[in-house]
Amino acid sequence: MKNNRSIPPVAVIPVLVYPDVRAAVDWLAAAFGFVERTRIGDGHRAQLGIGAHGAVILADVAGERRPPTAGVVTHEIKVRVADVDGQFERARAAGAKVLEAPVDREYGERECTVEDLAGHRWQFSETVRDVAPEEYGCQTVSGW
Repeated sequence: MKNNRSIPPVAVIPVLVYPDVRAAVDWLAAAFGFVERTRIGDGHRAQLGIGAHGAVILADVAGERRPPTAGVVTHEIKVRVADVDGQFERARAAGAKVLEAPVDREYGERECTVEDLAGHRWQFSETVRDVAPEEYGCQTVSGW
């Protein structure tokens, strides 16, 4: 993959729509630890990073782009972190709506799910043990 300093250097980049991009940048930095990398216009778009390989682009409401609608779930963004309990407390302190407090899963992850100021769902996940998919009833098709 070629390098381009105008776009995050990751393979998958969610683009999330917010009614106020600047407010979303501030909130995501405070609540989740994102770092703004690129600002495009006063409130048009922003590129944010998290960790070594995480990125998201925030977009304004325009044309057919709309933020989530209450009661309708169209997506969830999973972010792997080193300390899910610390991430959860940070998000809750910043006003994230708690959908699920940290819980240990049979597949070796400790996860929590929160909703941000615009209604996007975020799941934070910390690996607590290595588990083969077959151990909990799944099938490895092609290993990572």
